[in-house]
Amino acid sequence: MKKLIIDILIISASVYLAIYLVHSGLIERLVEAAGNNVLLVALIAGFFFTSFFTTPIAIAIFSSLAGQGNVFLIAAVGGLGALLGDSFLFFFVRERVAKDASSLMRGSRLSRVMKVLKKRRFRRILPFIGALIIASPFPDEIGLALIGVSKLRRSQFFLLSYSMNMLGILAILASALAL
Repeated sequence: MKKLIIDILIISASVYLAIYLVHSGLIERLVEAAGNNVLLVALIAGFFFTSFFTTPIAIAIFSSLAGQGNVFLIAAVGGLGALLGDSFLFFFVRERVAKDASSLMRGSRLSRVMKVLKKRRFRRILPFIGALIIASPFPDEIGLALIGVSKLRRSQFFLLSYSMNMLGILAILASALAL
């Protein structure tokens, strides 16, 4: 419970920081500091698009990048950064992600649901559910946990992570342009 409270506080601080970055103009200064290299900023923001703790900041950065270049190219490079971030989470911190996911799934009903989801016929749909979560602005840890249960090959994981993150980033860029 203590860890959950700490995580909620960190996420809240991240949301506050994202709002501050948008209103203070620091994101524009970050892009200027990168030599107006929007693609470098998109790659870095993509890396941070994957975690519970940094997703709000990445969304704020992508929203500010929307009018500064080709949105498809920004989304493609941001998707590459997100693939790197997801790969780090999936291959190096998989145990912690699995522990966090299982702690969220405590309780008799949820444990029964997880047992059902681990069955062979449901294992086939887990990558698609995980992919939808990865494509959404929701942090990728939950989607990665579902994909981990499904036991995808690495090549499938890379393709799924890249394409879904790119689509999610593209949706954020399009939304920012529409506003």
